[in-house]
Amino acid sequence: QVQLVESGGGLVQAGGSLRLSCAASGRTFSTAAVSWFRQPPGKEREFVAAISRGGGTTNYADSVKGRFTISRDNTKNTVYLQMNTLKPEDTAVYYCAATPAIPNSISTREADFRSWGQGTQVTVSS
Repeated sequence: QVQLVESGGGLVQAGGSLRLSCAASGRTFSTAAVSWFRQPPGKEREFVAAISRGGGTTNYADSVKGRFTISRDNTKNTVYLQMNTLKPEDTAVYYCAATPAIPNSISTREADFRSWGQGTQVTVSS
C-alpha cells in the first residue's frame, strides 16, 4: 500500500499562490491514480483535482478550474497541486489520496481511494 505525505500548505493572502506536494513511498505509485481533496472548516470533504497514473488525464472541480493545476513526476513519486489566484474560500485542509488504477482512469470519489495522507492546512486571508 502506498503511503502519502502532503506538504506545502501555509498562510497566503488572497490572490496569491501555493504549491502542494504529495510524496509517496512504495513501488506501486506509478500505477496509482491520485486525487486531491479538501475539507473546509465545518464542511464535508470535497474533491479538488485528479490525475491518472501516467499523468495524461486530469479532472478538476468547477470551483478550481483555471486556477489549480495537478501534475505528477513518477520519477520522484510525487504529485503536485499548483494553486493560483487563491481565494478565502479555498481555505481548507488538503489531502491527497491514491488508488491502483488502469491507464488513463481517474476518480473523484473518496470511497475509491485506499491510501490517504495526513493533510496539510491552507489558509487564505482576505
